[in-house]
Amino acid sequence: MDLYEAERRPAPTDLAGLRMVEALLFASAEPLSLEELTLRLPDGTDVLALVEDLEKLYAPRGVNLVKVAGKWCFRTAEDLAFLMHRNVEEQRKLSRAALETLAIIAYHQPVTRAEIEEIRGVSTSKGTLDVLLETTWIRMRGRRRTPGRPVTYGTTDQFLIHFGLETVKDLPGLEELKGAGLLDSAIPASFMVPAPNDDAALTEDEDPLEDGSLFDDDDAEDPAGA
Repeated sequence: MDLYEAERRPAPTDLAGLRMVEALLFASAEPLSLEELTLRLPDGTDVLALVEDLEKLYAPRGVNLVKVAGKWCFRTAEDLAFLMHRNVEEQRKLSRAALETLAIIAYHQPVTRAEIEEIRGVSTSKGTLDVLLETTWIRMRGRRRTPGRPVTYGTTDQFLIHFGLETVKDLPGLEELKGAGLLDSAIPASFMVPAPNDDAALTEDEDPLEDGSLFDDDDAEDPAGA
């Protein structure tokens, strides 16, 4: 079957639009939003319809068109990901402390270093947060309106893109975590996994970061942490 054959063969004008959207997404190093695609296509183009048609056309293929962080990109089909393992250069492996910290930020954002330590039950070194900031998966959001005005942390679009999530709300819930063996099946009945929220708007107890002053007073001392 030809790439552009489907249950509903597109009209020639649609085919031209599909080819343009396909070319833009294929050539882009980063996912593209509908707005970004619209700016590069002829006026009057129904970009959403073209993207949805392209998504259906690629659904059974080895490469799929997927939506991550509210944007569109081509990704290897999930069932074929194992083929790529030998060709991917292993990046710096995150420590357990960094993974735990990342998970806490993802689920509890906006969250401060002290709040992360309270949840983990151990101290968290500034180096752990620095490593996560270097990955661009987390960012400094603002400052908590509490004594010392500590920095609050949250996830970024790069976090969503790396983990193939459309929104942070797609993170696994309690039952999914149990099913994956990431939580003990005997955890207390009162245990809850918070509903994550990465809204970019500052909350009522957050102030914006001051320009040129990102130093976190809570990080003034950097004891060896976990």
